[in-house]
Amino acid sequence: MKIINCTSKDLDTIFRLYAMATAYQKIKFPLNQWPIFERSMVETEIKEQRIWKIEVDGALACVWTITFSDPQIWEHSDDDQAIYIHRIATNPVFRGKNLVSDIVIWAKEYCVSNQKHFIRMDTCGYNTRLIAHYQNCGFDFLGISKLSHTDNLPSHYHNAEVCFFEIVL
Repeated sequence: MKIINCTSKDLDTIFRLYAMATAYQKIKFPLNQWPIFERSMVETEIKEQRIWKIEVDGALACVWTITFSDPQIWEHSDDDQAIYIHRIATNPVFRGKNLVSDIVIWAKEYCVSNQKHFIRMDTCGYNTRLIAHYQNCGFDFLGISKLSHTDNLPSHYHNAEVCFFEIVL
């Protein structure tokens, strides 16, 4: 297993993973799924080296994006030294392999080397199994609330309850 930045060569695979994740969300969480993300947004994340992947034996197992600021979601904590993890999409072949734990190990190392003190993540909807999974991976569940300012966020945040997770380093 290796964790590296995605490249433009991964773009089509990333969108296939997003489509598979959305199809899975439609089955498991019919009230809240990811929208179709703008290709230009993902291209920018690749150029800025903020989209990462786990490769296992040459296969793309999982992707996720990080940001260093998230004011619309983390309204009162945005000035903290944190990384914010978004859009974890796992290849169905690798579901159940606990890749989020591998992401957490990577994120802790990334934070230490980049002088960050928090790993943060959010998810839409009140999914008790997902909350328990993230807690088992080391996140503290901080609670659930509706966001105040969602105009510039993807549509799955509009009128959704959002669960907040954090690891303090």
